[in-house]
Amino acid sequence: MRVDKYLWCVRLFKSRSLSSTEVEGGKVRVSDEEVKSSKHLKVGDEFSVKNTPVWRSYKVKGFPKNRVGAKLVPDYLVETTSDEDLSMIEEVQRFNSQNRLAGIIGRPTKKDRRDLDKFRD
Repeated sequence: MRVDKYLWCVRLFKSRSLSSTEVEGGKVRVSDEEVKSSKHLKVGDEFSVKNTPVWRSYKVKGFPKNRVGAKLVPDYLVETTSDEDLSMIEEVQRFNSQNRLAGIIGRPTKKDRRDLDKFRD
């Protein structure tokens, strides 16, 4: 099965076009090598997906015929990401949610920068 279709079928990406875009963008590696969307996977292959700030690692157990439900994903995929990396992802998600609750989203706007400049002076 092709890499982009497999990633979509096992619910790592919302749409097949998004999975294809991520593969072509170099955010998916099979055996530590960047691949194209047309690369075929085999049972036992290991691949990584960039999930900022770490690479999440997986191992192929099987191939579904179509997109599967969330409960069936463990039949086709095993996550091999280290516990340290998983805890780092949780920490970043917690930090982002706290910022979102505080109203901080992304870069400061021009108005925010002006307010900061007034505060500093």
